[in-house]
Amino acid sequence: MDRRRAREFEAFAAGAGGRLLHVAALLTGEPLDAAPRAQRLLIAALARTYADWDRLRGEDPYDRTRQDLALRFARTAWHPHRRRPTAGVLARLGPQERVVLVLRLYEGVAEEQTAALIGLPVERVHAICARAIRTMRQKPVLRPSAGARAVGSLGAGAGPGAVQPRVQPREARP
Repeated sequence: MDRRRAREFEAFAAGAGGRLLHVAALLTGEPLDAAPRAQRLLIAALARTYADWDRLRGEDPYDRTRQDLALRFARTAWHPHRRRPTAGVLARLGPQERVVLVLRLYEGVAEEQTAALIGLPVERVHAICARAIRTMRQKPVLRPSAGARAVGSLGAGAGPGAVQPRVQPREARP
């Protein structure tokens, strides 16, 4: 019985682990190739799914694991002492916006289910998702690096009224 259970769970984890790790990395805002917090979240969620494996009885283990993953992230991410990620696709979003956007758009979870999962009214989930989409559609604000400011301030005519050189995005640089 235990061997069968272990084989079933191993097959599930092998098949769904990559996608669940991607979900966790999107939630934490870490790049997929260096995502220790996402890995810890996923391991904890998979451990919980394994512990409940016999009690799932027809329930989709992927949905159950994703739900646990989102709840674990939500419980830890909304604390004021947490720093925002500086890298990753969704780094510009706050934790609440990330969890709503990942569940709604990446995972395709309905608004009602997302709202029930994270304990918010459906209208609030709708507003958070719309705000997150607007934020992601905005072009990122490019600020000159310290080196570009130093070079610009050393040039001729540098002073309070001098025009600073614009920093171009990497793709536009020759």
